[in-house]
Amino acid sequence: MRDRPKALPDLPTDEAAERFVADADLTAFDLSGFRPVRFEFEKKEARVNMRLPASLLDAVKSRAAERGIPYQRLIREALEKELRRA
Repeated sequence: MRDRPKALPDLPTDEAAERFVADADLTAFDLSGFRPVRFEFEKKEARVNMRLPASLLDAVKSRAAERGIPYQRLIREALEKELRRA
């Protein structure tokens, strides 16, 4: 019989999390609730102003809310994805 995975400890600071990850055997923990996260490091210096149908903006905001991200990030991701295809 296999042991149940351990719950992750409370890690109140980045430093505590870094120490934990450096020393822990993560295979012993339940990571099933994790989801991928994309970090954005590049500075946003340019602005875009565009007019959209309200229904499209509402759909974008709804999809972004489902993913738990700001709607502007969802728009940036869609633009980046399209440009990678080209």
